[in-house]
Amino acid sequence: MLKKLAIPALFLFMASAGFAQEKVVADKIAGIVGDKIILKSELATAIADMIRNNGGQEVKGVDECTILDNMLIQKALVLQAEKDSLPVTDEEVEAEVDQKIRYFIQLYGGKDAFEQIAQRTVYQAKMDFMQPIREQRLAEAMRRKVVQDVTVTPTEVKEYFDKIPADKRIFYESEMQLDQVIIYPKASRDIEQLAIADLNEYKKQIESGQRTFESLARLYSDDPGTKEKGGTIELSRSDNKTFDPVFFSTAFRLKEGQVSPVVKSKFGYHIIQMVSRNGDDAVVRHILRIPQITQAEIDETTKQLDTIRTALVNGQIQFGQAIALYGDESQKSTAGQVMNPRTGSTFLTISDMDKDMVLLLKDANLKPGEVSKPHVFSDDRNKKGVRIVKMLSKSEPHRENLRDDYDRIAARALEQKRSAALEKWFLSKIPTFYIMIDGEYRSCPNLAKWEIGPATAGN
Repeated sequence: MLKKLAIPALFLFMASAGFAQEKVVADKIAGIVGDKIILKSELATAIADMIRNNGGQEVKGVDECTILDNMLIQKALVLQAEKDSLPVTDEEVEAEVDQKIRYFIQLYGGKDAFEQIAQRTVYQAKMDFMQPIREQRLAEAMRRKVVQDVTVTPTEVKEYFDKIPADKRIFYESEMQLDQVIIYPKASRDIEQLAIADLNEYKKQIESGQRTFESLARLYSDDPGTKEKGGTIELSRSDNKTFDPVFFSTAFRLKEGQVSPVVKSKFGYHIIQMVSRNGDDAVVRHILRIPQITQAEIDETTKQLDTIRTALVNGQIQFGQAIALYGDESQKSTAGQVMNPRTGSTFLTISDMDKDMVLLLKDANLKPGEVSKPHVFSDDRNKKGVRIVKMLSKSEPHRENLRDDYDRIAARALEQKRSAALEKWFLSKIPTFYIMIDGEYRSCPNLAKWEIGPATAGN
Protein backbone atom coordinates (compact mmCIF):
# COMPACT_ATOMS: atom_id res chain seq x y z
CA MET A 1 0.00 0.00 0.00
CA LEU A 2 1.22 3.47 -0.85
CA LYS A 3 1.98 5.48 2.27
CA LYS A 4 3.37 8.86 3.17
CA LEU A 5 7.06 9.29 2.45
CA ALA A 6 8.69 6.66 4.61
CA ILE A 7 12.08 8.39 4.62
CA PRO A 8 12.30 11.37 7.00
CA ALA A 9 11.73 14.50 4.93
CA LEU A 10 14.86 16.12 6.37
CA PHE A 11 17.09 13.58 4.64
CA LEU A 12 15.29 14.07 1.33
CA PHE A 13 15.79 17.82 1.67
CA MET A 14 19.48 17.26 2.27
CA ALA A 15 19.77 14.97 -0.71
CA SER A 16 17.78 17.22 -3.05
CA ALA A 17 19.80 20.23 -1.98
CA GLY A 18 23.05 18.38 -2.55
CA PHE A 19 23.98 18.80 1.12
CA ALA A 20 26.36 16.11 2.31
CA GLN A 21 29.29 15.74 4.59
CA GLU A 22 31.36 13.71 2.16
CA LYS A 23 31.79 13.40 -1.59
CA VAL A 24 29.26 11.26 -3.40
CA VAL A 25 29.30 9.46 -6.74
CA ALA A 26 29.23 11.37 -10.01
CA ASP A 27 25.77 12.47 -11.14
CA LYS A 28 23.64 10.14 -13.20
CA ILE A 29 19.87 10.26 -13.70
CA ALA A 30 18.17 7.64 -11.54
CA GLY A 31 14.61 8.56 -12.44
CA ILE A 32 12.32 11.15 -14.00
CA VAL A 33 8.67 11.99 -13.42
CA GLY A 34 7.41 14.53 -15.95
CA ASP A 35 10.09 17.23 -15.93
CA LYS A 36 11.29 16.35 -12.41
CA ILE A 37 14.71 14.70 -12.33
CA ILE A 38 16.20 12.55 -9.56
CA LEU A 39 19.97 12.09 -9.61
CA LYS A 40 21.80 9.00 -8.41
CA SER A 41 23.98 11.27 -6.28
CA GLU A 42 20.86 12.36 -4.39
CA LEU A 43 20.14 8.73 -3.45
CA ALA A 44 23.73 8.21 -2.32
CA THR A 45 23.66 11.42 -0.27
CA ALA A 46 20.41 10.45 1.46
CA ILE A 47 21.81 7.00 2.32
CA ALA A 48 25.09 8.48 3.61
CA ASP A 49 23.32 11.04 5.77
CA MET A 50 20.92 8.50 7.25
CA ILE A 51 23.78 6.16 8.14
CA ARG A 52 25.71 9.05 9.69
CA ASN A 53 22.71 10.15 11.73
CA ASN A 54 22.13 6.55 12.84
CA GLY A 55 25.51 6.32 14.51
CA GLY A 56 27.25 4.87 11.46
CA GLN A 57 24.81 1.96 11.20
CA GLU A 58 22.63 1.16 8.20
CA VAL A 59 18.93 1.98 8.64
CA LYS A 60 16.92 -1.23 8.57
CA GLY A 61 14.61 -1.51 5.57
CA VAL A 62 16.01 1.58 3.86
CA ASP A 63 18.03 1.31 0.66
CA GLU A 64 18.28 3.06 -2.70
CA CYS A 65 15.13 1.28 -3.92
CA THR A 66 13.12 2.65 -0.99
CA ILE A 67 14.51 6.16 -1.28
CA LEU A 68 14.00 6.28 -5.06
CA ASP A 69 10.39 5.12 -4.67
CA ASN A 70 9.72 7.87 -2.12
CA MET A 71 11.39 10.49 -4.30
CA LEU A 72 9.35 9.41 -7.33
CA ILE A 73 6.16 9.65 -5.27
CA GLN A 74 7.08 13.14 -4.12
CA LYS A 75 7.90 14.28 -7.66
CA ALA A 76 4.54 12.98 -8.89
CA LEU A 77 2.69 14.85 -6.14
CA VAL A 78 4.64 18.03 -6.95
CA LEU A 79 3.89 17.69 -10.65
CA GLN A 80 0.16 17.37 -10.02
CA ALA A 81 0.22 20.21 -7.48
CA GLU A 82 1.76 22.47 -10.10
CA LYS A 83 -0.87 21.42 -12.65
CA ASP A 84 -3.60 22.19 -10.11
CA SER A 85 -1.92 25.53 -9.22
CA LEU A 86 -1.91 24.79 -5.50
CA PRO A 87 -0.66 27.86 -3.62
CA VAL A 88 2.74 27.85 -1.93
CA THR A 89 4.06 31.32 -1.17
CA ASP A 90 7.66 32.50 -1.25
CA GLU A 91 7.24 33.68 2.36
CA GLU A 92 6.30 30.16 3.51
CA VAL A 93 9.27 28.63 1.72
CA GLU A 94 11.77 31.22 2.97
CA ALA A 95 10.57 30.81 6.57
CA GLU A 96 11.07 27.05 6.39
CA VAL A 97 14.47 27.45 4.72
CA ASP A 98 15.57 29.69 7.60
CA GLN A 99 14.31 27.12 10.10
CA LYS A 100 16.21 24.29 8.41
CA ILE A 101 19.43 26.29 8.23
CA ARG A 102 19.15 27.18 11.92
CA TYR A 103 18.63 23.48 12.71
CA PHE A 104 21.84 22.52 10.90
CA ILE A 105 23.82 25.39 12.44
CA GLN A 106 22.74 24.25 15.90
CA LEU A 107 23.35 20.59 15.04
CA TYR A 108 26.92 21.20 13.90
CA GLY A 109 27.84 23.72 16.59
CA GLY A 110 27.74 27.06 14.83
CA LYS A 111 27.75 28.89 11.53
CA ASP A 112 31.45 28.32 10.79
CA ALA A 113 31.23 24.59 11.45
CA PHE A 114 28.12 24.34 9.28
CA GLU A 115 29.80 26.15 6.37
CA GLN A 116 32.88 23.97 6.67
CA ILE A 117 30.84 20.75 6.61
CA ALA A 118 28.46 21.94 3.89
CA GLN A 119 31.38 23.40 1.89
CA ARG A 120 29.27 26.44 1.08
CA THR A 121 28.17 29.67 2.73
CA VAL A 122 24.91 29.97 4.63
CA TYR A 123 23.53 32.06 1.75
CA GLN A 124 24.47 29.38 -0.80
CA ALA A 125 22.93 26.69 1.40
CA LYS A 126 19.71 28.69 1.62
CA MET A 127 19.56 28.93 -2.16
CA ASP A 128 20.17 25.18 -2.42
CA PHE A 129 17.28 24.46 -0.07
CA MET A 130 14.70 26.69 -1.77
CA GLN A 131 13.60 24.27 -4.49
CA PRO A 132 13.44 21.03 -2.45
CA ILE A 133 11.50 22.76 0.32
CA ARG A 134 9.11 24.30 -2.20
CA GLU A 135 8.59 20.83 -3.65
CA GLN A 136 7.99 19.36 -0.21
CA ARG A 137 5.37 22.03 0.49
CA LEU A 138 3.68 21.34 -2.85
CA ALA A 139 3.69 17.58 -2.22
CA GLU A 140 2.10 18.07 1.20
CA ALA A 141 -0.54 20.40 -0.27
CA MET A 142 -1.39 17.85 -2.96
CA ARG A 143 -1.62 15.05 -0.42
CA ARG A 144 -3.98 17.14 1.72
CA LYS A 145 -6.16 17.88 -1.30
CA VAL A 146 -6.45 14.20 -2.20
CA VAL A 147 -7.51 13.11 1.31
CA GLN A 148 -9.35 16.20 2.54
CA ASP A 149 -12.82 14.62 2.23
CA VAL A 150 -11.87 11.22 3.66
CA THR A 151 -13.61 10.42 6.96
CA VAL A 152 -14.29 7.30 9.05
CA THR A 153 -17.53 6.16 10.65
CA PRO A 154 -17.79 4.42 14.05
CA THR A 155 -18.55 1.19 12.18
CA GLU A 156 -15.32 1.52 10.18
CA VAL A 157 -13.35 2.22 13.35
CA LYS A 158 -14.72 -0.96 14.94
CA GLU A 159 -13.97 -2.99 11.81
CA TYR A 160 -10.40 -1.64 11.81
CA PHE A 161 -9.93 -2.47 15.50
CA ASP A 162 -11.45 -5.96 15.22
CA LYS A 163 -8.83 -6.88 12.61
CA ILE A 164 -5.99 -6.30 15.12
CA PRO A 165 -5.08 -9.58 16.87
CA ALA A 166 -5.70 -9.34 20.62
CA ASP A 167 -2.04 -9.95 21.48
CA LYS A 168 -0.93 -7.22 19.02
CA ARG A 169 -3.06 -4.44 20.49
CA ILE A 170 -1.10 -1.61 22.07
CA PHE A 171 -0.45 -1.77 25.81
CA TYR A 172 -0.72 1.62 27.51
CA GLU A 173 0.91 2.55 30.78
CA SER A 174 -1.14 4.65 33.20
CA GLU A 175 -1.75 8.01 31.53
CA MET A 176 -2.87 11.29 33.01
CA GLN A 177 -4.18 14.65 31.83
CA LEU A 178 -3.27 17.56 34.08
CA ASP A 179 -3.98 21.27 34.48
CA GLN A 180 -1.62 23.49 36.42
CA VAL A 181 -1.29 27.05 37.66
CA ILE A 182 2.31 28.20 38.07
CA ILE A 183 3.46 31.36 39.79
CA TYR A 184 7.14 32.29 39.85
CA PRO A 185 8.15 34.16 43.03
CA LYS A 186 9.65 37.58 42.41
CA ALA A 187 12.98 38.43 43.96
CA SER A 188 13.20 41.36 46.34
CA ARG A 189 14.19 44.73 44.90
CA ASP A 190 17.52 44.61 46.76
CA ILE A 191 18.43 41.29 45.13
CA GLU A 192 17.40 42.61 41.71
CA GLN A 193 19.59 45.69 42.20
CA LEU A 194 22.53 43.42 43.06
CA ALA A 195 22.10 41.50 39.78
CA ILE A 196 21.91 44.79 37.85
CA ALA A 197 25.05 46.07 39.59
CA ASP A 198 26.93 42.87 38.71
CA LEU A 199 25.99 43.20 35.04
CA ASN A 200 26.98 46.86 34.93
CA GLU A 201 30.37 45.88 36.36
CA TYR A 202 30.78 43.16 33.69
CA LYS A 203 29.91 45.71 30.99
CA LYS A 204 32.52 48.11 32.36
CA GLN A 205 35.21 45.40 32.38
CA ILE A 206 34.39 44.35 28.80
CA GLU A 207 34.40 47.89 27.42
CA SER A 208 37.67 48.72 29.19
CA GLY A 209 39.31 45.59 27.79
CA GLN A 210 39.98 44.10 31.23
CA ARG A 211 37.95 40.95 30.49
CA THR A 212 36.34 39.39 27.45
CA PHE A 213 32.60 38.92 27.13
CA GLU A 214 33.06 35.18 26.55
CA SER A 215 35.12 34.63 29.72
CA LEU A 216 32.64 36.51 31.89
CA ALA A 217 29.70 34.62 30.36
CA ARG A 218 31.36 31.28 31.11
CA LEU A 219 31.99 32.33 34.70
CA TYR A 220 28.83 34.18 35.64
CA SER A 221 25.94 33.63 33.22
CA ASP A 222 22.87 31.87 34.59
CA ASP A 223 21.87 30.58 31.14
CA PRO A 224 22.96 26.91 31.04
CA GLY A 225 22.21 26.64 27.31
CA THR A 226 24.80 29.26 26.28
CA LYS A 227 27.16 29.53 29.27
CA GLU A 228 29.76 27.08 27.94
CA LYS A 229 29.67 28.77 24.51
CA GLY A 230 30.62 32.14 25.97
CA GLY A 231 27.00 33.28 25.84
CA THR A 232 26.72 32.95 22.06
CA ILE A 233 23.29 32.89 20.39
CA GLU A 234 22.49 32.97 16.67
CA LEU A 235 19.44 35.04 15.77
CA SER A 236 17.35 35.68 12.69
CA ARG A 237 14.62 38.26 12.14
CA SER A 238 12.22 35.35 11.54
CA ASP A 239 12.87 34.20 15.15
CA ASN A 240 11.07 37.21 16.62
CA LYS A 241 8.17 35.12 17.95
CA THR A 242 10.39 32.58 19.70
CA PHE A 243 12.55 35.04 21.68
CA ASP A 244 11.66 37.43 24.45
CA PRO A 245 10.66 40.65 22.62
CA VAL A 246 12.78 42.95 24.82
CA PHE A 247 15.88 40.79 24.40
CA PHE A 248 15.28 40.43 20.63
CA SER A 249 14.68 44.12 19.89
CA THR A 250 17.63 45.20 22.04
CA ALA A 251 19.98 42.77 20.28
CA PHE A 252 19.05 43.98 16.79
CA ARG A 253 19.54 47.64 17.72
CA LEU A 254 23.21 47.05 18.57
CA LYS A 255 26.17 47.74 16.30
CA GLU A 256 28.93 45.15 15.90
CA GLY A 257 31.03 44.99 19.08
CA GLN A 258 28.61 47.15 21.06
CA VAL A 259 27.45 46.02 24.52
CA SER A 260 23.91 46.88 25.56
CA PRO A 261 22.83 48.49 28.81
CA VAL A 262 21.26 46.07 31.29
CA VAL A 263 17.85 44.93 30.01
CA LYS A 264 15.12 42.90 31.69
CA SER A 265 13.44 39.94 29.98
CA LYS A 266 11.01 37.36 31.30
CA PHE A 267 14.05 35.24 32.25
CA GLY A 268 15.98 37.84 34.24
CA TYR A 269 18.51 40.61 33.52
CA HIS A 270 20.96 40.62 30.59
CA ILE A 271 23.75 42.45 28.90
CA ILE A 272 24.02 41.68 25.17
CA GLN A 273 26.86 42.13 22.69
CA MET A 274 26.46 42.15 18.93
CA VAL A 275 29.22 39.94 17.49
CA SER A 276 28.35 40.04 13.80
CA ARG A 277 25.40 40.78 11.57
CA ASN A 278 24.55 39.82 8.01
CA GLY A 279 21.21 41.25 6.89
CA ASP A 280 18.48 39.61 8.94
CA ASP A 281 20.90 37.18 10.62
CA ALA A 282 23.02 38.00 13.64
CA VAL A 283 25.35 36.39 16.16
CA VAL A 284 25.16 37.85 19.66
CA ARG A 285 26.48 37.05 23.12
CA HIS A 286 24.66 37.57 26.38
CA ILE A 287 25.14 37.20 30.09
CA LEU A 288 22.01 36.35 32.06
CA ARG A 289 21.67 36.97 35.77
CA ILE A 290 18.58 35.59 37.48
CA PRO A 291 17.99 37.35 40.83
CA GLN A 292 17.97 34.69 43.51
CA ILE A 293 14.71 33.89 45.27
CA THR A 294 14.70 33.66 49.07
CA GLN A 295 12.52 31.43 51.20
CA ALA A 296 10.41 34.46 52.13
CA GLU A 297 9.33 34.97 48.50
CA ILE A 298 8.63 31.26 48.09
CA ASP A 299 6.49 31.25 51.23
CA GLU A 300 4.53 34.29 50.05
CA THR A 301 3.84 32.70 46.66
CA THR A 302 2.84 29.42 48.31
CA LYS A 303 0.36 31.32 50.47
CA GLN A 304 -1.08 33.03 47.38
CA LEU A 305 -1.54 29.72 45.55
CA ASP A 306 -3.11 28.14 48.61
CA THR A 307 -5.76 30.89 48.53
CA ILE A 308 -6.32 30.24 44.81
CA ARG A 309 -6.67 26.50 45.48
CA THR A 310 -9.30 27.13 48.16
CA ALA A 311 -11.30 29.22 45.69
CA LEU A 312 -11.05 26.44 43.10
CA VAL A 313 -12.09 23.70 45.51
CA ASN A 314 -15.05 25.79 46.74
CA GLY A 315 -16.16 26.49 43.17
CA GLN A 316 -15.66 30.25 43.49
CA ILE A 317 -13.54 30.31 40.31
CA GLN A 318 -12.87 27.86 37.49
CA PHE A 319 -9.41 26.60 36.57
CA GLY A 320 -9.46 28.54 33.29
CA GLN A 321 -10.14 31.75 35.20
CA ALA A 322 -7.23 31.03 37.54
CA ILE A 323 -4.94 30.60 34.53
CA ALA A 324 -6.18 33.84 32.96
CA LEU A 325 -5.71 35.78 36.19
CA TYR A 326 -2.47 34.35 37.53
CA GLY A 327 -0.72 32.23 34.85
CA ASP A 328 2.06 33.47 32.60
CA GLU A 329 1.82 33.60 28.80
CA SER A 330 3.18 30.07 28.30
CA GLN A 331 0.37 28.66 30.47
CA LYS A 332 -2.31 30.76 28.79
CA SER A 333 -1.32 29.42 25.36
CA THR A 334 -2.27 25.89 26.48
CA ALA A 335 -5.11 26.96 28.82
CA GLY A 336 -3.01 25.61 31.68
CA GLN A 337 -2.98 22.04 30.38
CA VAL A 338 0.32 20.20 30.81
CA MET A 339 1.62 19.10 27.40
CA ASN A 340 3.64 15.97 26.71
CA PRO A 341 7.11 17.18 25.58
CA ARG A 342 7.66 13.94 23.67
CA THR A 343 4.42 13.61 21.71
CA GLY A 344 2.83 17.06 21.90
CA SER A 345 -0.40 15.51 23.21
CA THR A 346 -2.13 16.11 26.55
CA PHE A 347 -1.63 12.51 27.73
CA LEU A 348 1.37 11.91 29.97
CA THR A 349 2.94 8.89 31.56
CA ILE A 350 5.24 9.14 34.57
CA SER A 351 8.27 9.00 32.25
CA ASP A 352 7.03 12.12 30.41
CA MET A 353 7.02 14.28 33.56
CA ASP A 354 9.70 16.27 35.32
CA LYS A 355 10.91 14.81 38.61
CA ASP A 356 9.18 17.47 40.69
CA MET A 357 5.82 16.68 39.07
CA VAL A 358 6.34 12.98 39.79
CA LEU A 359 7.00 13.76 43.45
CA LEU A 360 3.94 16.02 43.65
CA LEU A 361 1.64 13.34 42.24
CA LYS A 362 3.14 10.66 44.46
CA ASP A 363 2.60 12.75 47.59
CA ALA A 364 -0.83 14.10 46.62
CA ASN A 365 -2.31 10.83 45.27
CA LEU A 366 -4.86 12.88 43.31
CA LYS A 367 -8.09 11.48 41.92
CA PRO A 368 -9.74 12.96 38.80
CA GLY A 369 -11.20 16.37 39.67
CA GLU A 370 -8.94 16.95 42.69
CA VAL A 371 -6.48 19.84 43.04
CA SER A 372 -3.11 19.47 44.77
CA LYS A 373 -1.72 21.69 47.49
CA PRO A 374 0.98 24.19 46.36
CA HIS A 375 4.27 22.52 45.48
CA VAL A 376 7.70 24.13 44.96
CA PHE A 377 9.62 23.02 41.86
CA SER A 378 12.51 24.00 39.58
CA ASP A 379 11.97 24.41 35.82
CA ASP A 380 14.40 23.44 33.05
CA ARG A 381 16.33 26.68 33.62
CA ASN A 382 16.59 25.88 37.33
CA LYS A 383 14.18 28.73 38.06
CA LYS A 384 12.11 28.16 41.20
CA GLY A 385 8.33 28.26 40.92
CA VAL A 386 5.27 27.16 42.85
CA ARG A 387 2.35 25.29 41.26
CA ILE A 388 -0.94 23.64 41.96
CA VAL A 389 -2.08 20.76 39.77
CA LYS A 390 -5.55 19.46 38.91
CA MET A 391 -5.99 15.84 37.85
CA LEU A 392 -8.29 15.86 34.82
CA SER A 393 -8.16 12.16 34.01
CA LYS A 394 -6.16 9.08 34.93
CA SER A 395 -6.24 5.72 33.20
CA GLU A 396 -5.09 2.39 34.57
CA PRO A 397 -2.48 0.37 32.65
CA HIS A 398 -4.43 -1.53 30.00
CA ARG A 399 -4.50 -3.18 26.62
CA GLU A 400 -6.02 -0.90 23.97
CA ASN A 401 -9.82 -1.06 23.72
CA LEU A 402 -12.60 0.86 22.01
CA ARG A 403 -14.15 2.22 25.20
CA ASP A 404 -11.02 3.88 26.60
CA ASP A 405 -9.01 4.56 23.44
CA TYR A 406 -11.58 5.26 20.71
CA ASP A 407 -10.04 8.57 19.59
CA ARG A 408 -6.57 7.09 19.09
CA ILE A 409 -7.93 4.04 17.27
CA ALA A 410 -10.09 6.29 15.08
CA ALA A 411 -7.06 8.43 14.20
CA ARG A 412 -5.15 5.34 13.00
CA ALA A 413 -8.18 4.03 11.10
CA LEU A 414 -8.51 7.41 9.39
CA GLU A 415 -4.83 7.44 8.45
CA GLN A 416 -5.14 3.97 6.95
CA LYS A 417 -8.19 5.03 4.92
CA ARG A 418 -6.38 8.16 3.74
CA SER A 419 -3.41 6.05 2.66
CA ALA A 420 -5.73 3.82 0.66
CA ALA A 421 -7.34 6.88 -0.97
CA LEU A 422 -3.91 8.29 -1.79
CA GLU A 423 -2.81 4.96 -3.28
CA LYS A 424 -5.92 4.77 -5.45
CA TRP A 425 -5.43 8.35 -6.64
CA PHE A 426 -1.75 7.79 -7.26
CA LEU A 427 -2.16 4.59 -9.26
CA SER A 428 -4.76 6.31 -11.42
CA LYS A 429 -2.29 9.13 -12.13
CA ILE A 430 0.80 7.08 -12.96
CA PRO A 431 -0.27 6.49 -16.60
CA THR A 432 -0.62 10.26 -17.11
CA PHE A 433 3.01 10.99 -16.16
CA TYR A 434 6.11 10.56 -18.27
CA ILE A 435 8.25 8.15 -16.23
CA MET A 436 11.83 7.06 -16.71
CA ILE A 437 13.68 4.83 -14.25
CA ASP A 438 17.27 3.79 -14.82
CA GLY A 439 17.72 0.11 -15.65
CA GLU A 440 19.90 -0.34 -12.56
CA TYR A 441 16.73 -0.17 -10.45
CA ARG A 442 14.45 -2.38 -12.54
CA SER A 443 14.82 -5.25 -10.10
CA CYS A 444 13.47 -3.16 -7.17
CA PRO A 445 10.18 -4.85 -6.19
CA ASN A 446 8.70 -1.66 -4.74
CA LEU A 447 9.06 0.10 -8.11
CA ALA A 448 6.77 -2.34 -9.94
CA LYS A 449 3.82 0.04 -9.58
CA TRP A 450 5.63 2.51 -11.83
CA GLU A 451 4.96 0.05 -14.68
CA ILE A 452 8.52 0.10 -15.97
CA GLY A 453 8.58 -1.06 -19.53
CA PRO A 454 10.86 -0.86 -22.57
CA ALA A 455 9.41 2.50 -23.54
CA THR A 456 9.99 4.16 -20.15
CA ALA A 457 12.96 2.45 -18.58
CA GLY A 458 16.54 3.57 -18.85
CA ASN A 459 19.33 1.36 -20.07
